[in-house]
Amino acid sequence: MQPADRLELHELPGRYGDAIDDRDWPRLARIFTEDAVFDIVDLGGPALQGLAAIQQYMDTEAAHPKTHLMTNIYVDETGEGVKLYFRLVAMLSGGKMGTASYNDDVVKTADGWRVKHRVVTLRRP
Repeated sequence: MQPADRLELHELPGRYGDAIDDRDWPRLARIFTEDAVFDIVDLGGPALQGLAAIQQYMDTEAAHPKTHLMTNIYVDETGEGVKLYFRLVAMLSGGKMGTASYNDDVVKTADGWRVKHRVVTLRRP
């Protein structure tokens, strides 16, 4: 993998966090493929199918943290593809904090790297 690819992949979590914090749902098209799966079952949410469903859920149903801080970002190349891992530290309502792990399958598209499949796992509420 070229260093430019790694750099772009390392930017994806920050771009995602900013899009959510800014409530800029169209910007999620720079994060996810059109047919992406976003699995937040461990957080009590659904397994969303497709970019449009992800954007709609984020706009109308999601209980968003006040802010996202992405950390512990790394990329692994496997025989099955490229994996992107990172952690979220989130400020929640009432001054509480929460953490979650993100496990992404990413693909390189004509428009750059995108998340094809994301699973979010609650770390510590």
